[in-house]
Amino acid sequence: MLIINNDEVQQLLTMADCIRVQEDAFKDLPSGRAIHRPRIDLYYPCDRDDGYYRWSSMEGANGGYFAIRMKSDIVTWPSRPDGSWTEEKWCREPGTYCGLIFLCSTKNGEPLAFINDGVLQHMRVGGGAGIGARHLSREDSHVVGMLGSGGMARTYLEAFCCVRDIRLCKVYSPNADHCASYAAEMQQKLGIEVKVCDQPRDVLRGADIVSSATNSMQPVYDADWLEPGQHVTNLGRREMPEAAIERFDVVIRQGTAGLQMRQTARFQAERGHSPAAFIGGTEEEMQRIPAQNPQPGFGGDSPEFTDRGRGGDKPDFADLVSGKAQGRTHRDQITFYRNVGNQGLQFSSLGGLVYEQALSQGLGREIPTDWFLEDIRN
Repeated sequence: MLIINNDEVQQLLTMADCIRVQEDAFKDLPSGRAIHRPRIDLYYPCDRDDGYYRWSSMEGANGGYFAIRMKSDIVTWPSRPDGSWTEEKWCREPGTYCGLIFLCSTKNGEPLAFINDGVLQHMRVGGGAGIGARHLSREDSHVVGMLGSGGMARTYLEAFCCVRDIRLCKVYSPNADHCASYAAEMQQKLGIEVKVCDQPRDVLRGADIVSSATNSMQPVYDADWLEPGQHVTNLGRREMPEAAIERFDVVIRQGTAGLQMRQTARFQAERGHSPAAFIGGTEEEMQRIPAQNPQPGFGGDSPEFTDRGRGGDKPDFADLVSGKAQGRTHRDQITFYRNVGNQGLQFSSLGGLVYEQALSQGLGREIPTDWFLEDIRN
């Protein structure tokens, strides 16, 4: 059995492979050769009176591998001086995180690897955005408008450059220092021009591909800023304006993102950034968690939001590539790829690839598999 860390994943996983492997896995969903369980969270009160403990997990299986991705976080929702607010998380102390992928063989059940999820997490989400851009953006797209300058914004831009001839990226985030670092790093890495904008409105002007990749708890742009012919994608549900749905001519979901269950006081959809969550604590303690999103952002797969025509009724990627759904048919159409869904399957497909590459290149730390086996039937 292997333990594979983030530095090793960085060596083993390319964006081109990330896009290819996920596409293949998503195509196998209708036939049952791939399967996944969407993300489910569990909240429990922590020691802070402004936050909560959150456990997140998601599962998938394909190509001989099963993976469960697990996260242990303390989550808070701080406000900025300008009135905006975000979701922040850490494990043990700010700046450290706990995310693990447990990979097993579906052939004999053998545990194969523990993989740190940081690099793979960013790559799989960026790769998903690249899949949407490959299938829905105009082929002559050259300009990216990026809202956000964190780790996801980096892999999103890398993915766009992987599928289109990108020559310019315009970027904005509230943190000017982060923006400047992003521009310098991505310009050098990708060999394109990266321009820092003073206002989010400037990011969307003349962009062929518009992407939000933030941890914002509220919309980061105005629907009226969208222009004909643009391709739009996202990271979170809350960073997009509800009115944008009326501007989109084509909407494709990546896949199912939330568990469809009857909501109760202890099981709710769209709390914080959680698509679906079981919630512990008293009624007073539960008030720390942001209320259900009043603008679900075309993303809720729970029955409440599906009935409102904002998620589950839209075609997904498998529908698009099988011909059941139509993509872009005209240059002036505004297309939207909801880059949420199939989460568990992303980790089994990419986890399997990383594991195979680690074996072939002699990377990873080997530990005895017998540590994880027992002779007591359970």
